[in-house]
Amino acid sequence: MLNKYARALFAAIFTPLANLLVRLRVSPDAVTIVGTLGVAAGALIWYPLGQLFWGTVVITVFVFSDIIDGLMARSLGRSGRWGAFLDSTLDRIGDGAVFAGIVVWFFTGGSNPAIAVLALACLVLGSVVSYAKARAEGLGMTANVGIAERSDRLVTVLVATGLVGLGVPQELLLVVLVLLALASIVTVFQRILTVRRQCIELDGLPPRPEPVRRARNPHTSR
Repeated sequence: MLNKYARALFAAIFTPLANLLVRLRVSPDAVTIVGTLGVAAGALIWYPLGQLFWGTVVITVFVFSDIIDGLMARSLGRSGRWGAFLDSTLDRIGDGAVFAGIVVWFFTGGSNPAIAVLALACLVLGSVVSYAKARAEGLGMTANVGIAERSDRLVTVLVATGLVGLGVPQELLLVVLVLLALASIVTVFQRILTVRRQCIELDGLPPRPEPVRRARNPHTSR
């Protein structure tokens, strides 16, 4: 949802910066790598120290590199397989770092194992959501469906974590993580069903056979 409605807005905002970096001969790959390192640092340094708000601020600043590097690549005419591969791979590292930082803090100083376990569940389920899409595309199909895409999950957990860092009760993050876990499960099944429909169309799979019914012997007593 956020990809659909917000990406154009942020693209307009960051286009001048992207053009400046292009003029300075900065590589889009370098922006992708620096952005991932910044996200990982914000999550794995600030979060485990209990600095949830400032960690979220750092992460948010570097998350926008995902938009900037794409704008730069299109400006340079380098939108290709390598850039897409690098971007997707490093996105998984950044996302994993965010949830891992939450897990570490709430298993230690945050003293809230429920939040830690739910964050761990969201980390695992988010990986499955991403894998389902990547595997589908690797097989020549698409799986661009679901109520919990990457940007939705990331923005939601960052907002909730940042608010908790400002003093909002931890129950907010707990509820958000429950909803994200449920939404991720639904998204996984949506993508599985979508790919199954495409497999049936592409492979010509026959419908499931009807169960064989044995003829009743009229001489057999009931």
